Amino acid sequence: MRGMRRARDTPGARAESGARAASGGRPASERGAKRHRPRLRLRLPRLSALRLPRSRRGRRLAVQGLMALCVLTLLPATWMRLGAEARVGTTADAPAREVAMVFGAGLWKGRPTPYLAHRLDAAAELYRTGKVKVVLVTGDNSRVEYDEPDAMRTYLTERGVPDDRIVSDYAGFDSWDSCVRAKKIFGVDRAVLVSQGFHIHRATTLCRSAGIDAYGVAVDEPRDATWYYGGTRELAASGKAALDALFRPDPRFLGLHSVDHPN
Repeated sequence: MRGMRRARDTPGARAESGARAASGGRPASERGAKRHRPRLRLRLPRLSALRLPRSRRGRRLAVQGLMALCVLTLLPATWMRLGAEARVGTTADAPAREVAMVFGAGLWKGRPTPYLAHRLDAAAELYRTGKVKVVLVTGDNSRVEYDEPDAMRTYLTERGVPDDRIVSDYAGFDSWDSCVRAKKIFGVDRAVLVSQGFHIHRATTLCRSAGIDAYGVAVDEPRDATWYYGGTRELAASGKAALDALFRPDPRFLGLHSVDHPN
């Protein structure tokens, strides 16, 4: 008994006892096992650094290729802006037309997004001032739970536009489809188009290519993140629009015959 008591009172025993107490009573072998437990490490592949050509001629060709790519990217948007500039203005500048055409711009919880609401506000103003007699709302209804035209119709009626003065196009999946369908399905020959400034030049160019005498109303917006995103998106969309104007493909859904809009 005395030997055992003395063994407990030795400095080594006291150190071991203190270490066990600090670790919650776990023995040293268990603590060591946890300390040396292997860790999983995720190693991501390294991307090789981009290097410019070493020769002067190679660097010159790389710069020229980059400049050519920039020109090709900007050319369609520049062409559309310059070509439609004289036909774009405000609601006060818009000439009298029978039809105002509003392009869809998304829904949020079943209601028009702020950008779409501003387009519809401009169309309602055109109707109240007598510059248009009918509002054609064109948008996406490819899914049962997503119905742009009906949401646009509801918004307009809440702002005083009679329901029988609104025509809905449920297959306006993009600007080209909306313009071609307005011409061939709804018989629109002359129209005031309503959209934001970053989109209205493309819309006006496409509708003119589809055979509509179009004038564009550019809805003013603050230069926020959404506006800059829309402007950047136009660079890619303008390339497709240029091809649509050149080759004039049929829209996704064309229909078999014209549908008369309200008189």
